[in-house]
Amino acid sequence: MTRITFLGHSGFLAELPSVTLLFDWWKGELPALRPGIPLYVFASHRHEDHFKPEIFTLDGEGRDVRFVLGRDIKLSPRNLSRWGVSPDTAERCRSLRGGERLSLPAAAVEALPSTDEGAAFLVTLPDGLTLFHAGDLNWWHWEGEDPAWNRNMEVNFKRYTEPLRRRKIHLAMLPLDPRLGEDGFRGPRHFLETADIRRFLPMHQWGDFGFTERFLARYPEFRSRTLPVTAEGQVFTL
Repeated sequence: MTRITFLGHSGFLAELPSVTLLFDWWKGELPALRPGIPLYVFASHRHEDHFKPEIFTLDGEGRDVRFVLGRDIKLSPRNLSRWGVSPDTAERCRSLRGGERLSLPAAAVEALPSTDEGAAFLVTLPDGLTLFHAGDLNWWHWEGEDPAWNRNMEVNFKRYTEPLRRRKIHLAMLPLDPRLGEDGFRGPRHFLETADIRRFLPMHQWGDFGFTERFLARYPEFRSRTLPVTAEGQVFTL
């Protein structure tokens, strides 16, 4: 059984039998963490709505804690000192850019490039269960933006997501951003049509949770795979 808690914006806590995965937590109340279970903390990139240095305080308490970060989160001596990160905690941090892989005791991680900053993370457990957190990897089509910029965004987004083609993903956390209007449907639609995604959790909605229903009204074929998010702290049991 898998328990997923929506923490806010793009933040999720995934509690699986053998490991706990924490993605892009910067707001919302974090549930009590299970003692003795490995904890892998992911931060896709440096933007304040995806990363806060307080994640490093989760190290300790006798559990195996690892931090997997987008390469743009600089682990420089100055930042480590400013964030209060001990040398021992720094040893537990790994930075990835798109195309890089990381093998951890309880999971394998594959990073995809982002169309904004940092990376997206594909996490596979030894039993084959796969979760994907897109971070800010999205088809950012902005009305009023230079057409050449939007075309370049489309090309890069499709290129960066190509490694997901026909991949089985049991749970995908994907941006469904209402600021783009109906152009915000482009990214999740492409993800859902490209990969074999069994369950889709919308994120990056800036509190406008009703935008999910607008997406599903336009693309009802995705309804059975979508888990609508309605409030911070919402729990999904899969």
